[in-house]
Amino acid sequence: MTPIRLALVGLGKIARDQHLPVIAADPRFELVAVVSRNADLDGVAHFTTLAELLASDVAVDAVSLCTPPQPRHALAHLALAAGKHVMLEKPPGATLSEVEDLRLTAAERALTLQTTWHSRYAHGVASAREWLADKTIKSVRIDWREDVRVWHPGQAWIWEAGGLGVFDPGINALSIATAILPRPFFLTAATLHVPENCQSPIQAELDFVDAAGAPIRAEFDFLQTGPQSWDIRVEVEDEDTGNKVLKLSHGGAKLWVDDVLLREGPDAEYAGLYDAFARLVAGKASDVDVSPLRHVADAFLLGRRVVAPAFIE
Repeated sequence: MTPIRLALVGLGKIARDQHLPVIAADPRFELVAVVSRNADLDGVAHFTTLAELLASDVAVDAVSLCTPPQPRHALAHLALAAGKHVMLEKPPGATLSEVEDLRLTAAERALTLQTTWHSRYAHGVASAREWLADKTIKSVRIDWREDVRVWHPGQAWIWEAGGLGVFDPGINALSIATAILPRPFFLTAATLHVPENCQSPIQAELDFVDAAGAPIRAEFDFLQTGPQSWDIRVEVEDEDTGNKVLKLSHGGAKLWVDDVLLREGPDAEYAGLYDAFARLVAGKASDVDVSPLRHVADAFLLGRRVVAPAFIE
């Protein structure tokens, strides 16, 4: 099988830590170019802009966009116009309208467009979805707490408008929740804590209800020190055995039911993404899901803003 000739646009921490190792390990892909203003990669053609790459004689089939979300729409549109398949790192765009425009453009050109939600490929997520499919949800609690200085050092863009702030990791939790919960859910209230020197929140509390009225509480925190926590706890009603509690911990890598560990596995989230992308390209299909981003947009629409102390890295 001829490998998909791939260009990686953006060569920051997530590209180096996650994308590059998976691309190198998957024979269905060949990394033929890197686009970055600030970095290059030994042995791979380097360009400072995507336009330069597309104007060159380097043959490319697909583009994986690992830039911050603010410029992603223009880059994706450029790639699609040039006949390239596109993988969008999360979040897929700065706005819902941008992603819808890209979806229509890809469909018109019969190209693959993939919105990537890597946390959905965590080891316990698929099993959690299956276990919850026929359950009656009583309540949900989401705690997503991490240290921004550890996970996003020097990334000033995350604090700008469109950078999402604490929702950059928080959207991972929402991507899991929208995948595993059997009914849709809706935001009822939110509080966004925005540092006085930033444009996006550093902490957030969100309240939702699902279609049957079950409460869902989410708390996102970018100032967590010490142990980090990425947990989702779902209490369900069971007529035969009483209430049970499902818990996804470690970002979905571990699945528990009533404190019994049922699933645990290694990190294979990005391997899952690229496997899905290869299959989409082969099948001439797309996967465009904006449900996690829609919940973030709702939080910015409905949320009450509270001024927090200035953030100094």
